[in-house]
Amino acid sequence: MHHIRGPLLAIGGAEDKFRDRVILSRFVEMAGGPSARIVILPTASSLPGAGQLYETVFTELGAESATILTIDTRDDADDDGLVELVQDSTGIFLTGGNQVRIAAMLGGTRVASALNARSLQGVPVAGTSAGASVLSAIMVAGGRAGATPKRQLARMAPGLGLIDSVIIDQHFRERNRVGRLVTMVSYNPGLLGLGIDEDTAAIIMPDGLFEVVGRGSVLVVDGSQMTSDVFSGLDRQPVTVGNVTIHYVAAGSCFDLEQRKVTIWRKESRTRRAAQ
Repeated sequence: MHHIRGPLLAIGGAEDKFRDRVILSRFVEMAGGPSARIVILPTASSLPGAGQLYETVFTELGAESATILTIDTRDDADDDGLVELVQDSTGIFLTGGNQVRIAAMLGGTRVASALNARSLQGVPVAGTSAGASVLSAIMVAGGRAGATPKRQLARMAPGLGLIDSVIIDQHFRERNRVGRLVTMVSYNPGLLGLGIDEDTAAIIMPDGLFEVVGRGSVLVVDGSQMTSDVFSGLDRQPVTVGNVTIHYVAAGSCFDLEQRKVTIWRKESRTRRAAQ
C-alpha cells in the first residue's frame, strides 16, 4: 500500500535551468505560480552557495519568493526562524549532493517535522538527484554502477519517508545504475524501483499516479513476483533474479503505483489507454 502526503517531484538530476526549464517551471506552477513561496534546502551539499542558482531560477520563473535555508549543523535544523519559513512555504525544494548528508542533518529535527507537516497539508516537495532519493522511506545510500545486479552495488538507509512504496535512483541511464536498482528491489521486493534519467522528473500525485516530464524516461522495476538468490553467495558475485517486470515510462505517459500499470498518452489524439 502506498502512502504519500502531497505531490512529490522526483528529479533525476541535471535538470534544465537555462532554456525551457520545463521541470522547474512545473514545480513553481504547482507551488502557486506568482504567489509561490519556495524554500530551498541545499543541505545535501557542503559547498557554499549551492542553492543560489535555484533561487535565481525560481525568481525568474515568477515565484513570489525563493529563500535558501542554510543548515550546516543539526542545531541549525531546530532554529525557530528556519522552521517558520518551512511552515509558511508553498513549495519545498531539495538540491543535489549527498542524500546521506540530508538524512543525517535533518532526521529527527524540527525542520524535518515541519517539512513532513507541510507535505501532509498538500504542499509540493521536489528533490533533484540526492534530493530525489531522500524522499522515500528507504533510500539508496550509495553503491556502484553496473548493468548486472550484485550485492556490492547497493547500500540503503532510511530517507525522509514522504513516500513508502518506492525506492528512487537518479542519473539513472547516464550513470548505468540499472544493476544497482534491481539489487535494491531484490532486497525489498515489495517496493517499486524508480530509475530516473537526468533532466527528467516523476511527478507523483497523492492518488498514486505519476507523470513523467522532461527529456528522458523513468524505468520502473516491479519485483512483487520476484525470485532471487540475493542472500546467497559473495558480494562481488552476480545475483540471479527472475520474474521481474520492467516498465519504461517516457515523457507524457503515466504510471499507477497502486495498480502497477503504465498509461500511455498519445499526444496526437490526447487520449490515454492502459498498456497491455
